Amino acid sequence: MEYSGNRVTLSGVITGEKQYSHTVCGEDFYQCFLEVERLSGAVDRLPLTVSARILAGCALSQGEGVTVTGQLRSYNKPVEGVSRLILTVFVQHIGPAAPPRNEIRLTGYVCKPPVFRVTPFSREIADLLLAVNRQYGKSDYIPCIAWGRNARFAGRLSVGTCLDAAGRVQSREYIKRTEGGEERRTAYEVSIASLRVLE
Repeated sequence: MEYSGNRVTLSGVITGEKQYSHTVCGEDFYQCFLEVERLSGAVDRLPLTVSARILAGCALSQGEGVTVTGQLRSYNKPVEGVSRLILTVFVQHIGPAAPPRNEIRLTGYVCKPPVFRVTPFSREIADLLLAVNRQYGKSDYIPCIAWGRNARFAGRLSVGTCLDAAGRVQSREYIKRTEGGEERRTAYEVSIASLRVLE
């Protein structure tokens, strides 16, 4: 049974070829990317993880249009001696192509103090980290960002607050300064369109 507190639906175009990722309990998993166009014309390039069982009868080839449903999951990956939070859309179903769609619904708990800030252009932003329970006692830690009125509301929330949040999964490029210079990286997060506190 799927956990209903974490539900993602994406419609877009496969970019790049799928690559072998790992094997769990004898089942192979593969990774690829899905490009989903926003209303603005910008494109989010989102990572997918798909099991061989789900892939049966579906090539997921470069340029193929698909609709996928599943969950946004997280795991920690050691990179150069530092643990980094990695996000991926864990695909549970693949359907035919459809107009661009990017929807996510999460029920989770605020697990660190929200950070509220105002940009130099006077945009109000709040960063949240939600812990979303999964089956078998596991949890996914999902970075979220809220804007404007939602940001002001989210910025006052305390750790442990249970939230229902809806929005979209977005990719964002940034420059990371390292000892060796600058490195271009991609961050993934949920851009919140609506949220409410659950008692």
